[in-house]
Amino acid sequence: MASWSEFAADEPRLADGIRHLMQQYGPGFGYLATVRADGGPRVHPVSPVITDEGLFCFVVDSPKRRDLERDGRYALHSFPPEDSDDEAYVAGHARPVTDQARVARLAEIGRAAPQVDWRLFEFTVDVAMLARRGDVGTVRPGEATDRPAVQVWLDPGAAGAASADTTTTTDAASAAPGGGAVGVPDRRSALDGRGAHRAAA
Repeated sequence: MASWSEFAADEPRLADGIRHLMQQYGPGFGYLATVRADGGPRVHPVSPVITDEGLFCFVVDSPKRRDLERDGRYALHSFPPEDSDDEAYVAGHARPVTDQARVARLAEIGRAAPQVDWRLFEFTVDVAMLARRGDVGTVRPGEATDRPAVQVWLDPGAAGAASADTTTTTDAASAAPGGGAVGVPDRRSALDGRGAHRAAA
Protein backbone atom coordinates (compact mmCIF):
# COMPACT_ATOMS: atom_id res chain seq x y z
CA MET A 1 0.00 0.00 0.00
CA ALA A 2 1.60 3.26 -1.12
CA SER A 3 1.24 6.42 0.89
CA TRP A 4 0.26 9.66 -0.84
CA SER A 5 3.86 10.82 -0.35
CA GLU A 6 5.22 7.72 -2.11
CA PHE A 7 2.75 8.19 -4.96
CA ALA A 8 3.66 11.88 -5.26
CA ALA A 9 7.37 11.07 -5.32
CA ASP A 10 6.77 8.56 -8.12
CA GLU A 11 4.42 10.77 -10.17
CA PRO A 12 4.75 14.40 -8.99
CA ARG A 13 2.90 16.02 -11.92
CA LEU A 14 -0.04 13.65 -11.66
CA ALA A 15 -0.16 14.13 -7.87
CA ASP A 16 -0.09 17.93 -8.31
CA GLY A 17 -3.01 17.75 -10.76
CA ILE A 18 -5.09 15.64 -8.40
CA ARG A 19 -4.20 17.84 -5.43
CA HIS A 20 -5.23 20.94 -7.37
CA LEU A 21 -8.69 19.53 -8.09
CA MET A 22 -9.17 18.32 -4.52
CA GLN A 23 -8.21 21.78 -3.19
CA GLN A 24 -9.64 23.95 -5.96
CA TYR A 25 -11.98 25.78 -3.58
CA GLY A 26 -9.38 26.35 -0.86
CA PRO A 27 -9.85 23.66 1.77
CA GLY A 28 -10.02 20.13 0.43
CA PHE A 29 -13.40 19.04 -0.87
CA GLY A 30 -14.51 15.78 -2.45
CA TYR A 31 -16.83 12.79 -2.26
CA LEU A 32 -15.80 9.81 -0.16
CA ALA A 33 -17.13 6.36 -1.00
CA THR A 34 -17.02 3.66 1.69
CA VAL A 35 -18.29 0.09 1.97
CA ARG A 36 -21.38 -0.56 4.08
CA ALA A 37 -21.66 -3.66 6.27
CA ASP A 38 -23.92 -5.26 3.65
CA GLY A 39 -21.29 -4.67 0.95
CA GLY A 40 -23.11 -1.77 -0.72
CA PRO A 41 -21.56 1.63 -1.42
CA ARG A 42 -21.99 4.75 0.69
CA VAL A 43 -21.01 8.26 -0.49
CA HIS A 44 -20.49 11.41 1.60
CA PRO A 45 -18.91 14.83 1.01
CA VAL A 46 -15.67 15.24 2.98
CA SER A 47 -12.75 17.65 3.36
CA PRO A 48 -9.55 15.74 2.65
CA VAL A 49 -6.25 17.16 3.90
CA ILE A 50 -3.27 16.74 1.57
CA THR A 51 0.19 17.58 2.89
CA ASP A 52 3.74 16.47 2.23
CA GLU A 53 3.10 13.83 4.93
CA GLY A 54 0.21 12.19 3.12
CA LEU A 55 -3.52 12.17 2.33
CA PHE A 56 -5.75 12.44 5.39
CA CYS A 57 -9.36 12.95 6.40
CA PHE A 58 -10.97 13.92 9.70
CA VAL A 59 -14.12 11.81 9.95
CA VAL A 60 -16.81 12.55 12.54
CA ASP A 61 -18.79 9.85 14.32
CA SER A 62 -20.99 8.65 11.47
CA PRO A 63 -21.85 5.63 9.29
CA LYS A 64 -18.88 6.40 7.02
CA ARG A 65 -16.49 6.32 9.98
CA ARG A 66 -17.83 2.98 11.09
CA ASP A 67 -17.42 1.76 7.50
CA LEU A 68 -13.75 2.78 7.51
CA GLU A 69 -13.13 1.28 10.94
CA ARG A 70 -14.66 -2.01 9.86
CA ASP A 71 -13.46 -2.37 6.27
CA GLY A 72 -10.99 0.39 5.35
CA ARG A 73 -11.54 0.41 1.60
CA TYR A 74 -12.34 3.82 0.18
CA ALA A 75 -12.58 5.86 -3.01
CA LEU A 76 -12.25 9.65 -3.12
CA HIS A 77 -13.50 11.75 -6.03
CA SER A 78 -13.01 15.47 -6.62
CA PHE A 79 -15.88 17.96 -6.64
CA PRO A 80 -16.79 19.15 -10.17
CA PRO A 81 -14.94 22.36 -11.18
CA GLU A 82 -16.95 25.36 -12.35
CA ASP A 83 -14.93 25.93 -15.53
CA SER A 84 -14.23 22.41 -16.79
CA ASP A 85 -15.28 18.77 -16.62
CA ASP A 86 -11.92 17.64 -15.23
CA GLU A 87 -11.99 15.01 -12.50
CA ALA A 88 -9.62 13.35 -10.06
CA TYR A 89 -9.96 10.05 -8.26
CA VAL A 90 -7.93 8.04 -5.76
CA ALA A 91 -8.69 4.74 -4.04
CA GLY A 92 -7.01 2.52 -1.50
CA HIS A 93 -7.31 1.80 2.21
CA ALA A 94 -7.90 4.02 5.23
CA ARG A 95 -6.01 3.48 8.45
CA PRO A 96 -6.44 5.36 11.76
CA VAL A 97 -3.64 7.72 12.78
CA THR A 98 -2.68 6.97 16.38
CA ASP A 99 0.41 9.17 16.80
CA GLN A 100 -1.00 12.01 18.92
CA ALA A 101 1.70 14.49 17.92
CA ARG A 102 0.88 13.84 14.28
CA VAL A 103 -2.85 14.11 14.97
CA ALA A 104 -2.35 17.48 16.70
CA ARG A 105 -0.15 18.79 13.88
CA LEU A 106 -2.65 17.80 11.17
CA ALA A 107 -5.59 19.08 13.22
CA GLU A 108 -3.96 22.50 13.20
CA ILE A 109 -3.31 22.32 9.45
CA GLY A 110 -6.85 21.07 8.72
CA ARG A 111 -8.45 23.39 11.29
CA ALA A 112 -10.27 20.46 12.85
CA ALA A 113 -12.51 21.72 15.67
CA PRO A 114 -11.24 20.27 18.98
CA GLN A 115 -14.74 19.96 20.46
CA VAL A 116 -15.98 17.71 17.64
CA ASP A 117 -15.87 13.91 17.93
CA TRP A 118 -13.68 13.16 14.92
CA ARG A 119 -11.05 10.56 14.13
CA LEU A 120 -8.11 11.06 11.78
CA PHE A 121 -7.51 8.56 8.99
CA GLU A 122 -4.64 8.34 6.53
CA PHE A 123 -5.57 7.16 3.04
CA THR A 124 -3.15 4.96 1.14
CA VAL A 125 -3.15 5.14 -2.66
CA ASP A 126 -3.60 1.93 -4.64
CA VAL A 127 -4.84 3.73 -7.74
CA ALA A 128 -4.98 7.38 -8.83
CA MET A 129 -6.65 8.90 -11.88
CA LEU A 130 -6.76 12.35 -13.48
CA ALA A 131 -9.03 13.11 -16.45
CA ARG A 132 -8.71 16.33 -18.46
CA ARG A 133 -11.75 17.20 -20.56
CA GLY A 134 -11.25 20.89 -21.31
CA ASP A 135 -13.41 23.94 -20.69
CA VAL A 136 -17.15 23.70 -20.18
CA GLY A 137 -19.16 25.21 -23.05
CA THR A 138 -16.53 24.83 -25.77
CA VAL A 139 -18.56 22.15 -27.55
CA ARG A 140 -22.12 22.79 -28.74
CA PRO A 141 -24.85 20.13 -28.38
CA GLY A 142 -24.65 17.58 -31.19
CA GLU A 143 -20.98 18.20 -31.93
CA ALA A 144 -18.46 15.40 -31.65
CA THR A 145 -16.13 15.54 -28.67
CA ASP A 146 -12.62 14.18 -28.30
CA ARG A 147 -12.01 11.59 -25.63
CA PRO A 148 -10.53 13.08 -22.45
CA ALA A 149 -6.86 12.71 -21.67
CA VAL A 150 -6.74 10.26 -18.77
CA GLN A 151 -3.74 9.35 -16.64
CA VAL A 152 -3.87 6.34 -14.32
CA TRP A 153 -1.29 5.38 -11.69
CA LEU A 154 -1.30 1.95 -10.04
CA ASP A 155 0.76 1.15 -6.98
CA PRO A 156 3.65 -0.94 -8.32
CA GLY A 157 4.18 -2.50 -4.89
CA ALA A 158 0.64 -3.83 -4.55
CA ALA A 159 -0.07 -7.52 -4.96
CA GLY A 160 -0.81 -8.36 -8.58
CA ALA A 161 0.65 -5.12 -9.94
CA ALA A 162 2.06 -5.29 -13.45
CA SER A 163 5.81 -5.57 -13.60
CA ALA A 164 5.95 -2.94 -16.34
CA ASP A 165 5.41 0.82 -16.02
CA THR A 166 2.52 1.94 -13.82
CA THR A 167 1.19 5.05 -15.57
CA THR A 168 -0.89 5.09 -18.70
CA THR A 169 -2.74 7.61 -20.81
CA THR A 170 -5.88 5.99 -22.11
CA ASP A 171 -9.56 6.63 -22.83
CA ALA A 172 -12.40 7.32 -20.45
CA ALA A 173 -14.19 4.06 -21.17
CA SER A 174 -11.53 2.01 -19.41
CA ALA A 175 -10.21 4.51 -16.88
CA ALA A 176 -13.12 6.59 -15.62
CA PRO A 177 -14.58 5.70 -12.20
CA GLY A 178 -16.85 2.70 -12.57
CA GLY A 179 -15.42 1.90 -15.99
CA GLY A 180 -12.98 -0.85 -15.07
CA ALA A 181 -9.37 0.09 -14.58
CA VAL A 182 -10.03 2.69 -11.92
CA GLY A 183 -13.48 1.91 -10.59
CA VAL A 184 -12.32 -1.65 -9.93
CA PRO A 185 -8.50 -1.62 -9.81
CA ASP A 186 -7.68 -4.35 -12.33
CA ARG A 187 -4.07 -3.64 -13.20
CA ARG A 188 -4.08 -5.88 -16.26
CA SER A 189 -6.96 -3.98 -17.88
CA ALA A 190 -5.34 -0.64 -17.05
CA LEU A 191 -2.10 -1.67 -18.73
CA ASP A 192 -3.37 -3.44 -21.81
CA GLY A 193 -0.80 -2.08 -24.24
CA ARG A 194 -2.47 1.21 -25.17
CA GLY A 195 0.57 3.42 -24.69
CA ALA A 196 1.67 2.51 -21.18
CA HIS A 197 4.48 4.79 -20.08
CA ARG A 198 6.12 6.27 -17.02
CA ALA A 199 5.75 10.03 -16.96
CA ALA A 200 8.51 10.58 -14.43
CA ALA A 201 11.62 8.56 -13.70
